[in-house]
Amino acid sequence: MKPLITAAALLSLAFQHPPAAAPASSVGPVAPSITLKTIDGNTVRLSDAKGKIVLVDFWATWCAPCQVTFPGLDALAASFRDQDVKVFAVNEDHSRKDVDAFLEAHPHTMRVLLDSRMTAADGFKVRGIPSAFIVDRDGRIRFSHLGYTPDAIDTFRREITSLFDPVQADGRAR
Repeated sequence: MKPLITAAALLSLAFQHPPAAAPASSVGPVAPSITLKTIDGNTVRLSDAKGKIVLVDFWATWCAPCQVTFPGLDALAASFRDQDVKVFAVNEDHSRKDVDAFLEAHPHTMRVLLDSRMTAADGFKVRGIPSAFIVDRDGRIRFSHLGYTPDAIDTFRREITSLFDPVQADGRAR
């Protein structure tokens, strides 16, 4: 019963809150240290991506907005493949069978991570699905989003690109 209540609560939050983004000029908190498995069983640590820009997107198969953004997120990941950008699609489903069925129906190349125990979601203090966080090269959360908007992928692209600027928010050259 608890997974059903949690899922219902997260789904309702996704539609109640407009997306919120931290201003680009703010230097956010350090991203939590997370370690998850990929769908093929490999271990991924967020800390291994330090020095790269990372988009961490929390999604679930039962989340209608997540289903809409999944192909765009995959295309975004592909567009940044040759740059120092990583996109991690962190799945929050409790059922691996549901995840596998969804991924089989939605071909993708981005890295999908499994978080059925919601340890990464807890670390990022996720309040609803979908949620996304953009982490800068220093491992700090620079942008966060809760909920869905039709221009989410374009927003992610702008925010990621803004972090390519050689002058950091504090004025120091990179």
